[in-house]
Amino acid sequence: MEQLVLPDETVDDLQNGFSIIQKKHSFRFGVDAVLLSDFADIKHKHSVIDLGTGTAIIPILIYSRKKPAGITAVEIQKDIADMAVRSIRLNGLEKIIKVLCMDIKDTPTLLGKSRYDCVVTNPPYMKKECGINNPSETKAIARFEIMCSLEDILIAARELLKPGGKLFMVHRTDRLADIIYGMRDIGIEPKRIRFVHPSIGRRPNLLLIEGTRGGNKELKFLDPLYIHDENGEYTEEIHRIYGRRV
Repeated sequence: MEQLVLPDETVDDLQNGFSIIQKKHSFRFGVDAVLLSDFADIKHKHSVIDLGTGTAIIPILIYSRKKPAGITAVEIQKDIADMAVRSIRLNGLEKIIKVLCMDIKDTPTLLGKSRYDCVVTNPPYMKKECGINNPSETKAIARFEIMCSLEDILIAARELLKPGGKLFMVHRTDRLADIIYGMRDIGIEPKRIRFVHPSIGRRPNLLLIEGTRGGNKELKFLDPLYIHDENGEYTEEIHRIYGRRV
């Protein structure tokens, strides 16, 4: 019988009927993945691909919330992709979520162009030249543009999306100019942006953005999302997103 959980791993309850396998001392999912899965406007009929899936946290969260027809999860690191596969098996989602260990840059050629209704991605936030202690570490690959750049992800998304298909991404606010310019330059029109603030009164450090392949030029700014209130407690919206409020 296959061993689903290795000695250096934990099984964490997602509080939604599903669980996730994660390394004890490696990169673990954060609030950004949870916020993206809530922000993404995905319908039951949609085919979805997650670029840079890591442990497959976003596909599992999206399935728990939106129940799309199918999700492809792409991860370049073999050991992380293997862990994602085991998480999918642990949750009995093999027929819904397919994990592929491959380079994001190869996805349009190998998986097919204009194939997906939605692309979701929580990409590395930091440019490669920003300073890397050990480029071979899993955490470094998840945080820095070592294996793929923002441009690589946008180009792949453009090729994978059907005309009118949507890209949903979470990123750092200091990359906003790069994101908007990059999206428009390749034919994905920015449509919705929501800034995420760590607390009320503090500047935003994350953004959620939606773009449409071949969309009209109309950008809407949504109400800001606050993680903590004035007392340092989670806001009601964060409780809702995490499923702690009905």
